[in-house]
Amino acid sequence: MADLVVLDIGRAAYGPVLDLQKRLHAQVLAAEDERAFLVLVEHDPPVITLGRGADAANVLASRRRLEEEGVQVHPAERGGDVTYHGPGQLVVYPILRLDLHGRDVRRYLRDLEEVLIRVLSRFGLTGERVDGMTGVWVGGGKAAAIGVAIRRWVTWHGVALNVSTHLDHFDLIVPCGIRGRGVTSLSKALKRDVAVAEAKPHLVECLLDVFGFDAAVEGPSDL
Repeated sequence: MADLVVLDIGRAAYGPVLDLQKRLHAQVLAAEDERAFLVLVEHDPPVITLGRGADAANVLASRRRLEEEGVQVHPAERGGDVTYHGPGQLVVYPILRLDLHGRDVRRYLRDLEEVLIRVLSRFGLTGERVDGMTGVWVGGGKAAAIGVAIRRWVTWHGVALNVSTHLDHFDLIVPCGIRGRGVTSLSKALKRDVAVAEAKPHLVECLLDVFGFDAAVEGPSDL
């Protein structure tokens, strides 16, 4: 298996990172090798994204409230419903050829969950799956959301791990359209401040292990 090119963007708005994903997706489609990329980012300003199956009623806040909170709203081509991205949340976008990983979308989702479960384990936390739902929970709260897009067997969009996220912002929506279940973060579960930088190397290493890449190679950090 080839190396994985990791692009650590730091903090960036949703729109430019979406454009970056599209460019990388086109590069992977055009390549005849096993090229793959992993984009790491914290979205700032915060944003609510609406997946292909989103119900607009799951955005609970008024437009005025969202403006007051500085939260943008953006449609997304990923699967799933409504979700939130913001500072303190590690968002990870793998752009890889799924035909090299079985051409199995369900397996891909389970593999992404496995990556997150292993990351949580490194912090001494037990990540759990919930039957019929996609994502990873800790102590009954959702710690990580997954929403992917696949075009011509090349993936984009990805996962969001709550590290030190402003959890009150999830009250602006029905997260992932799931009612009656709360959200959590590494910081909340561990009862200490956890920096996103602390989680990044663990996530990269666990993704390398689960997907079988040889090594992580640092790519450009600008958009």
